[in-house]
Amino acid sequence: MRGAFALGVRGQELLLLPGKALWWPEQCALVIADPHLGKAAALRAARMPLPGGSTSEDLDRLSAMLDATGARRLIVLGDLLHAREGRAVRTLEAVSRWRERHHELEIILVRGNHDSRAGDPPVEWSIQCVDEPFALAPFRFRHTPDGNGGDGYWIAGHVHPAVLLRGPARLRERLPCFLFGPAGAILPSFGTLTGAALVRPREGERIFVTADGAVLEVR
Repeated sequence: MRGAFALGVRGQELLLLPGKALWWPEQCALVIADPHLGKAAALRAARMPLPGGSTSEDLDRLSAMLDATGARRLIVLGDLLHAREGRAVRTLEAVSRWRERHHELEIILVRGNHDSRAGDPPVEWSIQCVDEPFALAPFRFRHTPDGNGGDGYWIAGHVHPAVLLRGPARLRERLPCFLFGPAGAILPSFGTLTGAALVRPREGERIFVTADGAVLEVR
């Protein structure tokens, strides 16, 4: 796929996509973390002046990747909805329309900390909600990274990882990234308004940034 980075992990080929998603061809599965749908609505409910449309934009970006890959399964690594206050009518209607368009898609939500506050998605969205870890050999899909390693290679979200790259003239840019280590990986947050936390790779870890429509390894 254009701009993707192919990576071999535990005998499986994984593609890191510029749209901040992971494509697992063997399982025909697209994996995203931390969409935080409805975050703008939740912040507006707290009287923060934010424009609308971020949820629809994120759903359009997700649709483009689903169409490009032909995915039959979507795995969400937690925090599908940002908060109970974000379950605004416009947000729910936008997701419902999106779900109707992709009605044959199997969706699995690995519950995260925001899901516990926002509640499970509406039943009519036909999303299978599970607690972490969700095992699909050779991987274990989680919301929070597994510091102890455990059995199998884990893939998680929650952290919203990013790195700070320095350019000429003291220019600095914070870019979302994928982090892959010997025992597990952390995906960038999918949502537009989620923010990011700077990470520093430790020994044996690799960093891949998304920039200018491509995924590039930072060495």
